[in-house]
Amino acid sequence: MAATAFGIRFLWLVVTAAFLFTVTNAKIPGVYTGGPWQNAHATFYGGSDASGTMGGACGYGNLYSQGYGVNTAALSTALFNNGFSCGACFELKCTDDPRWCVPGNPSILVTATNFCPPNFAQPSDDGGWCNPPREHFDLAMPMFLKIGLYRAGIVPVSYRRVPCRKLGGIRFTINGFKYFNLVLVTNVAGAGDINGVSVKGSKTDWVRMSRNWGQNWQSNVVLIGQALSFRVTASDRRSSTSWNVAPPSWQFGQTFSGKNFRV
Repeated sequence: MAATAFGIRFLWLVVTAAFLFTVTNAKIPGVYTGGPWQNAHATFYGGSDASGTMGGACGYGNLYSQGYGVNTAALSTALFNNGFSCGACFELKCTDDPRWCVPGNPSILVTATNFCPPNFAQPSDDGGWCNPPREHFDLAMPMFLKIGLYRAGIVPVSYRRVPCRKLGGIRFTINGFKYFNLVLVTNVAGAGDINGVSVKGSKTDWVRMSRNWGQNWQSNVVLIGQALSFRVTASDRRSSTSWNVAPPSWQFGQTFSGKNFRV
């Protein structure tokens, strides 16, 4: 009797473990669909050519050459999520202010590429627009002018998360040196923002990378002379694996394109 009970318990544990393994490793079907409309405010920065938006807290560098152009925004603390929101895409439109909104209330699409820091020396409703807990977008000036008038300075907006639509694959720019790999991940479609990156050399197992800053991810494994594969996990928990995108002859400073998320 005792042996039978033990056998049943053992079988139950095996079945439960197998189920949990399957759920954990199952692919999430479908595509990223975005989120609901919410309220915030928007200002602008960077000049009429958006040259002042280059660089930024997400680490993307030259936004023109990276494909983001002027369709960008710096996010307040409440939206930036300590940098994990880098790459997320938003639709915005000016609302409830006929005096300062562009007629027809057109909408714009922008990618999060920078951080709008708080200014605690000024009140949140008078200059400290990015102070917590305000949800705020500091837009590249050309994008702001598509929805609001220049003289307004700040306008109320409705916004929502939307799927990112990007040309080509996810790009991996490899920097660092022998014992330190720093990989900048850009041009991510789907959810756009990523929560995890792993790398696999042709002579190693998968190695989980840690986020250094923005969308720069690091590992301390020697990978020189190996073909490299990358696995990117987005904020919606969907993953995309790019097999052997970098050949064994890769060099630091090079960029390689991999498999993107479906939209």
